[in-house]
Formats: sequence, structure tokens, C-alpha cells
Amino acid sequence: MDDLSVMAYEMRKDVLDMICRAGTGHIGGDFSVMEILTDLYFRQMNISPELMDDRDRDRFVLSKGHSVESYYAVLARKGFFDIEEVKARFSAFNSPYIGHPNNKLPGIEMNSGSLGHGLPVCVGMALAGKMDQRDYRVYTVMGDGELAEGSVWEGVMAASHYKLDNLCAVVDRNRLQISGPTEEIMHHDDLGQRFSSFGWHVVTADGNDIPSLDRAFGEARQQKGQPTVVIANTIKGCGVSFMENQAGWHHRVPTDEEHQAAVRELDEKVKGGGICI
Repeated sequence: MDDLSVMAYEMRKDVLDMICRAGTGHIGGDFSVMEILTDLYFRQMNISPELMDDRDRDRFVLSKGHSVESYYAVLARKGFFDIEEVKARFSAFNSPYIGHPNNKLPGIEMNSGSLGHGLPVCVGMALAGKMDQRDYRVYTVMGDGELAEGSVWEGVMAASHYKLDNLCAVVDRNRLQISGPTEEIMHHDDLGQRFSSFGWHVVTADGNDIPSLDRAFGEARQQKGQPTVVIANTIKGCGVSFMENQAGWHHRVPTDEEHQAAVRELDEKVKGGGICI
């Protein structure tokens, strides 16, 4: 667990390099979702570069596709492609490493970023798995601001109707979106009650804590007859004090001085075993 927590902070430095070189990126959401992606790819999912043509591989869709920088960092660490190439080419002309997930790249199941699409597509993937009598599981990560999209709730209804216990949705509940606090723009409390009323099993976790996430995903795997949502309470900009809980860091490029200061803070987190305070 400690190794994964440290890895998550090391990959935040990769994200910093990526964004600062390209001059663009969604750093706040990248940092809030990093432990979620790390735990999924290194503890939970049956997926690797060698399994991409395996019909029984687990499926993942990053519905909040604007956090692609963290996704690239995790996929590179998993061995799907080289992180230095990503840093050099991210958001460059004719680069495949564009600012939202691109399924022309190995390891990416679906182009995403048009918010509200990830969960409905994953419902289809999970239903196909049931119809084909396959054992794979399907995961998607959504932002809490994304839940204002009506298509999300159509997917929620369908998943419950078809009893898709092979489906696990994660809400990155950092409570901020590009235009401010989520609760002021379109409030979602109580999310657990909302999902439960649609027939979902609800688990709450500290989304920036690997052991908490590990327990949540383990509980999701044990559920029968209903899909599970993990409401992952996170900190936007987690790991860098001047970025944390600041809506202005939803989409902003650090200055050279901010980049250096952020790296120093992340290095301290790595030495401390990967703890976001």
C-alpha cells in the first residue's frame, strides 16, 4: 500500500512535467483522481499490455476525460507506452497524446471527455459481459460536476434494471468544477441516497487514500445483483498546498516558480510515504 501511495505522488510529478511542457492541462482534477487510477490499475483490474486482446480483460473508461494527464501517467507506468514520449509530445501538433483519452492509443477503450458518456457506455460493456457469460468487470470514473448530465442518470437506471453487479462506477467527489463549488452550481448531496434510490450499492471512501479505496473496491466485488458506486471524497489539487481546494487550478499551467515549489512539496510527500494532508 505504501509503495502505491508513493507511486501516486511520483506520477503527479510526471503530470506536472507534462502540463508545463505542453502549456495546457487540467491539473486540479489530475491530482484528485490519481490514487483512484493507481489503485484500479495496480491492485484491482485484470489489465495489462499483454491482455489488450483478451476478451476477459477488465474494462475501464475515464469518463472525466479532461483528467487525461493522470491517465497517461498511470498507463505509462503500467507499461502501455513511454512516459518520456508522452511528456515530449503531449498536446503537440499531430501527436496521439491529445488532451482527452484517445482510443488509438494502447490501453484506452474509449474516446471520452464529452461529459456524461462514460457511464452509459460502461453499462453497455457490462451488459455485453453478462450476455456473453464473461467474468470481466467494468469500471468508470466520473467527476461530481459531471453528474449534472442527464445521460448519467439514464445509465444509472439501466444498470440497476439489468442488475449489473459487474459494473463499478467511481465519483471523484472533489466538490469543485471549472466555474466554482459543485454544490453551488448543481448540488448533489446526498449522493449516496440518490444512487441508493436507483437500486445501487453505495460505498464511501477517502479517494486520496489507497487502503480506503482498496476496501471499497473489495466490497464492490462482493456485491451480487446490483451495480456499485464508490463515492470517493477527494481533494482537488491534492498534494500541492497552494493548489488544494482551489477551483482556479481546474485548468491552469504552473509558472516555473510554482512548478519548482510543487515538485518540492511532492518530493516531501514521497519521503513521507505518500500522505495528502
